[in-house]
Amino acid sequence: MAAQPPQFKIPQLTPQERLFTLLGTLLGLLLAALDQTIVATAGPAIQRDLRIEPSLYVWITTAYLVTSTVFVPIYGKLSDLYGRKPVLITAIGIFLLGSLLCGLSQSALQLILFRALQGLGSAGLFTTAFAIIADIFPPAVRGRYTGLFGAVFGLSSVVGPLVGGFLTDNVGWHWVFFVNLPIGAVALAFIFARMPLLWLSQHRPVIDYLGAMWLLVFTVPLLLALSLGKTQVNPGETGYLWGSWQILGMFALALVGLVAFLLTERRVKEPILPLSLFANRTFAVGNAAAFVLGAGFLAAIVFLPLFMVIVVGLSATNSGLTITPLTLGIVFGNVISGQLVSRIGRYKPLMLAGIFILATAFVIMGFTLTPESTQAEVTLKMILMGLGLGPAIPLYTLAIQNAVPPHMTGVASSSALFFRSMGSTIGVAILGSIFANTFSTQLAPRLQAATADLPPALRAQLRFSGSSASSEAGAQLSFDARKIKAQIAQRFEEQRNTLKAALETNDPQAVQKLLADPSTPDSLRRMLASSVEESVRKGALSQATTGLDEAQQSAFATVDRVEIALKQALTTAIRQVYQIGILIVLLGLTVTLFIPELPLRRTNAPAAAVAD
Repeated sequence: MAAQPPQFKIPQLTPQERLFTLLGTLLGLLLAALDQTIVATAGPAIQRDLRIEPSLYVWITTAYLVTSTVFVPIYGKLSDLYGRKPVLITAIGIFLLGSLLCGLSQSALQLILFRALQGLGSAGLFTTAFAIIADIFPPAVRGRYTGLFGAVFGLSSVVGPLVGGFLTDNVGWHWVFFVNLPIGAVALAFIFARMPLLWLSQHRPVIDYLGAMWLLVFTVPLLLALSLGKTQVNPGETGYLWGSWQILGMFALALVGLVAFLLTERRVKEPILPLSLFANRTFAVGNAAAFVLGAGFLAAIVFLPLFMVIVVGLSATNSGLTITPLTLGIVFGNVISGQLVSRIGRYKPLMLAGIFILATAFVIMGFTLTPESTQAEVTLKMILMGLGLGPAIPLYTLAIQNAVPPHMTGVASSSALFFRSMGSTIGVAILGSIFANTFSTQLAPRLQAATADLPPALRAQLRFSGSSASSEAGAQLSFDARKIKAQIAQRFEEQRNTLKAALETNDPQAVQKLLADPSTPDSLRRMLASSVEESVRKGALSQATTGLDEAQQSAFATVDRVEIALKQALTTAIRQVYQIGILIVLLGLTVTLFIPELPLRRTNAPAAAVAD
């Protein structure tokens, strides 16, 4: 077991130091939050400019996801040992360096590597931000300020896609990364000028290098397996079947890393994640609840843009803004719950109320979504869901921080974030597979019925592409009815022009083209091969044109049927996800019931560990 913890110096902050520390922390958090939304809008331009193959494109996100998750516990421990200020400055520096290099990238490999570097910095921004708020505000009043975190995420979700689209269209995709540099410079100015070290250890820090190594061996293969595992791998996609040796091998390596990590943490002096903390019921149960609700959190978010774009019909270019109502609901729920917990001094009733609202929203989504749902209807449901999700972000972290000694705030903050992130990743992998299977099962018979009366040549024009769930979006589908109709109309117009040229002016190229076309009727072939009167040719042209018009309208009707089939299958699959999400939320409710209701500390002074 770990030795007794070292003593820590408690800085006395002036109001000005507190303000500048808060501002610098929020600006650092804004960097990471903006990056999650602003880069997505530049994706197509990046892929086109760097000529990134589809099989590599997913790694731009996966590399960032992995590093921004696996280093969270390490940053938490380092901030407890070295103080928040140097760790936060280091994290911002790494993030800004990664941003600069991403903007200068000249190849897919460079961009993927530098996105991983960005994620390494992002992990420290998130973790240290929560720990700093805990340092400068005791639990009894901390809730009043955690709402600011929600406001940062809300602002980034609205501004990010707009800024990303503007920069990409006007100055180039490189600037979605370069824009981080001035924001980061301002954040560093605040931190250097006024932020104290916060919880400076009076003993020489002892770093758990071996534990860090085994943590990476555990989490990196696990996250890669969950990100790349698929129920079906289409040509050109990146990923492997769940039962493939690649996925099973990564799971096996992750298991080895987990066992080695646990054995290491039992022996070292300063473990990254002290296992003794799991004897604290609030810490153990709170992290379990964060893990479960993390899965429900992304289940609520991942599939909504898909529904809003394909079913409701919003523009794909604005898909980044489709979940803005949900985000605003989260911000409002975050702020209100934070204010209430500081007023009443109790967090558990607010946790349960939030989960009840979330479960209600999942029930509504799971049983009332239809292909005819309007944007206004879905918006109201998203706001309700956001109100339920809002309290889940700050309150579980607050309860865990309140239950451990103040000198372990970094570990406590990082554990809540780490378990929530792991739950989200596992939840997306499982629910994404369920979505993909349900969608395929529902679509196949509908699509067959919709195209049954078409000849093979026309049926080929109605193909659409789909891919199984990914860690980012759950699924990616494309079926643009208007584009397909335009292509069909163009093809029929070309046929009309060819007929007109062949029958009116006897154009040799047009005649030869019709004779070479196997679909040309025998009667028309005989007419083209012989000399007939002009009136007969005009009659044949009129008859053929009428037939083409009817065939075009029939093709348009089939496109409409395919679109309806797609919307019905997609809606059924998304409803299935929310119905399973109900069980996840209810499990989170059950776990939350076992979280002890401890009095909120009114000081951050060192004290004995809380028993529960």
